Amino acid sequence: MITLSRSFLFALLALSVPPAWADPPADATSAPAARSAPAPETAAAVAPAAAPAAAPATPPAPSATEPSVILNSQINSGDTAWMLASMALVLMMTVPGLALFYGGMVRKKNVLATLMQSFAITCLVTLLWYVIGYSLAFTPGTPYIGGLSRLFMNGVIYIKDVAAAAATKDTPAVEAVIGKVSVSHLGVTIPETVYSMFQLTFAIITPALICGAFAERMKFSAMLWFMAIWSIIVYAPIAHWMWEPGGWGATAGVLDFAGGTVVHINSGIAALACALALGKRVGYNKEPMAPHNLVLTLIGASLLWVGWFGFNAGSAVAADGRAGMAMAVTQIATAAAALAWMFMEWAVKGNPSVLGIASGAVAGLVAITPASGFVMPTPAVIIGIAAGVICFFAATSLKKAVGYDDSLDAFGVHCIGGIVGALLTGVFASTALDGGQAGSVVTQLKGVLATLVYGFVVSYLILKVIDVTIGLRVTEDQEREGLDVSLHGEHVE
Repeated sequence: MITLSRSFLFALLALSVPPAWADPPADATSAPAARSAPAPETAAAVAPAAAPAAAPATPPAPSATEPSVILNSQINSGDTAWMLASMALVLMMTVPGLALFYGGMVRKKNVLATLMQSFAITCLVTLLWYVIGYSLAFTPGTPYIGGLSRLFMNGVIYIKDVAAAAATKDTPAVEAVIGKVSVSHLGVTIPETVYSMFQLTFAIITPALICGAFAERMKFSAMLWFMAIWSIIVYAPIAHWMWEPGGWGATAGVLDFAGGTVVHINSGIAALACALALGKRVGYNKEPMAPHNLVLTLIGASLLWVGWFGFNAGSAVAADGRAGMAMAVTQIATAAAALAWMFMEWAVKGNPSVLGIASGAVAGLVAITPASGFVMPTPAVIIGIAAGVICFFAATSLKKAVGYDDSLDAFGVHCIGGIVGALLTGVFASTALDGGQAGSVVTQLKGVLATLVYGFVVSYLILKVIDVTIGLRVTEDQEREGLDVSLHGEHVE
């Protein structure tokens, strides 16, 4: 454990030494605008003179600090359509994207159990998000956690004024603007239902990523308990820190456009905690544990790549130029990282592998995530190459030197890739993209370190509590038989 800590600290420091030009700017304490949508278009749909008296003459302005209720006419249909599509794209990243990506990398006797983890987490986190997760993450509260105003999604509404609509009779233009809808202060041009469900997909994929570290050896019941508790006391607070305007990270100026810190460093450091708490797989480094079906893995990686456009470009919370730039740099960085990993593997091992280029693409997607709304195409190439090279060595040399069993390299790709992206965001963030918010490696490092420390310590404690109550790991006989049969009573022919 001491050796692991020293190795990890050395790697972190090597990545985080700030260059001379990365000193904190004068405005580094202002909250980032990454998650905020533009002001609503008040002129998009205005009720004609024949509007019924029930409709107010001056529509209420959306609140800048908390969710509010506005007229349906104030919703931007273009932004809403894009965010509906983005929500579906990001959900696709987990089921089926991540499920297939991970499912192809395990041994055949564990493929169904691996797919089951992603599917069950999707269901479990959805209900937790409805009950309490959304409220804790995205409503005003303290700098460290949100409030309970959206408990059970109370206040998330759409109401059509039926009486007023009937009074208009043959005036469809008036009828179109009748009704009220709640909006989040982080997305004032789209219904809050859309914003909350978009953020739900992030809350789903983050714990699902952790499964890569403990693949083939964790009890299904223990996995469900861990993911439920972790989602509430680790994911929701860190999302609040970085994305809610009153969170301490947002106030300090930490830049995380789409989840480099909240999703990837957070899940990656929890993955390391899982790998250490569960120990190595039976036969690790003694028996062959090759992926059983790289066709599934490549299909899964491809679905992740496509879905990531919703992940990054959708985080603009608008169908605008910033979303377009986020989409462009996501594509460019991913291609650069995939080729960088491929060529490094080719040089070191003598062969460019399918698993390598797919892993490199995911590393690039991870690293560009925090930067996607803040950088131009050329920095995206640099971020992609850095991620491909550094994550290759993290998933091979670092893992081998330290000796932990991160089954599917969740830590090596997501935590290390997230750190690379977060720190390089501080180097390359362009004030032209966000109206003046400059980047700082020092500020970014604060967000990285806070996430690493809180995420690792709390995750490890949760795991230990579960271990002494219901147990974390399957028996050796169950592990040798395979989790498909031993846990689920099924198998793949």
